[in-house]
Amino acid sequence: MYTFSSKLKTFSFILMAVGILGIGYGFLNAPKDIQEVETLLAAESHDGHGAVHHEETKVTDEAHADAHHDKAEVAHHDAEHTEHLNHVLHQLQNKPWAALYVACIFFLLISMGVLAFYAIQIVAQAGWSPVLFRVMQGITAYLPYGSVIFFVFLILCGLHFNHLFIWLDPEVVAHDELIANKAGYLNFPFWIVRAAIFLIGWNLYRYYTAKNCLAQDESTDNSFYKKNFKMTAGFMVFFIVSESIMSWDWIMSVDPHWFSTLFGWYVFASFFVSGITTIALVTVYLKSKGFLEYVNTSHIHDLAKFMFGISIFWTYLWFSQFMLIWYADIPEEITYFITRIQLYNLPFFGAVVMNFVFPLLILLNTDFKRISWVIVMAGVVILAGHYIDFFNMIMPGTVGDRWFIGVSEISSVLFFLGLFIFAVFTALTKAPLLPKRNPFIEESKHFHY
Repeated sequence: MYTFSSKLKTFSFILMAVGILGIGYGFLNAPKDIQEVETLLAAESHDGHGAVHHEETKVTDEAHADAHHDKAEVAHHDAEHTEHLNHVLHQLQNKPWAALYVACIFFLLISMGVLAFYAIQIVAQAGWSPVLFRVMQGITAYLPYGSVIFFVFLILCGLHFNHLFIWLDPEVVAHDELIANKAGYLNFPFWIVRAAIFLIGWNLYRYYTAKNCLAQDESTDNSFYKKNFKMTAGFMVFFIVSESIMSWDWIMSVDPHWFSTLFGWYVFASFFVSGITTIALVTVYLKSKGFLEYVNTSHIHDLAKFMFGISIFWTYLWFSQFMLIWYADIPEEITYFITRIQLYNLPFFGAVVMNFVFPLLILLNTDFKRISWVIVMAGVVILAGHYIDFFNMIMPGTVGDRWFIGVSEISSVLFFLGLFIFAVFTALTKAPLLPKRNPFIEESKHFHY
């Protein structure tokens, strides 16, 4: 049986504590009103020259208006300026919320990626992977924690604690015909019910398959294995449908004017490869501590093949979405990529280097796929790259050009990483690391490639 080392447990608590402090700092530091924003913009604009220039412009405009007995121009100018300040205020207030949201959904979907991979192994009756099943079940144990936090977050969005989803604002909907046309689908009650159905469905599947897998260890026949097989076949249908809708609801609707028919697959590829990478990293860690004696370099090699293969699949989807929209040059579609290329140039193209070029160069070699430190290095870069991928999907629609990977972003990742480590390694202590009565366990033990 695995025991959760006190060092790792302490490390997870430290990460959570530092994360909470940083998240709190991010919220406290956000501007409270447009006066603070004006001061901030003035400081940004050449050490206050911007504020002086604005005042001069105002005075000149007023003098000009008095001379022509026309103050309407000044009023219009002031209204525009106030509107701009309010826009920037919303962006800066969104920043800590958006940072928290990116980290929250990223870790939730990592555990979902592992659950999907686990389900695929069961339904495909794969012979190589059963020795890794308990590792996968351990990682998916984060799902209930992540689901509760995420659901609370969505409710806070609906209660207007933030402006992450502009279609939740009745005033925006009233003045925006395009969003108003989508109101039958994008409305808070229907949105939150869909979220509840998906999260409950995923968690129920996770709970019952893990329960049946443990029961199979004590069973004299394969009845629990067969139950899991049938349940998984049904779950795969539910997962494919719910995953697509989830990606529209929780990520694409951040930019409610834009849409892509490829988006569900694109998001899936991103969190699926992140999940497989996490399985590889946890497996390598447990092996280094003397556990998982039946896991050999061939199992590690297969995980690395999936890391490599799904990285290529992600790139194919990234390029397909980008190339088709760029080539068609339809104004409503192209703005999505113009925003990212102009304002997010480094993270936008940096994600492609981290998620495609790096895995391609490192994991193409068969021998490298068996070396632990290579897997760890590639895995860390892939996970960081897909965090940036989620960052690119969510930040432009919520904070615009006010993005920066600072205290809020790093602290949010640290908090959820600490919680993830605690949930996963606590779960691993609850059951033997080998599912000894799985029908394919002997084949898996002696797997050699």
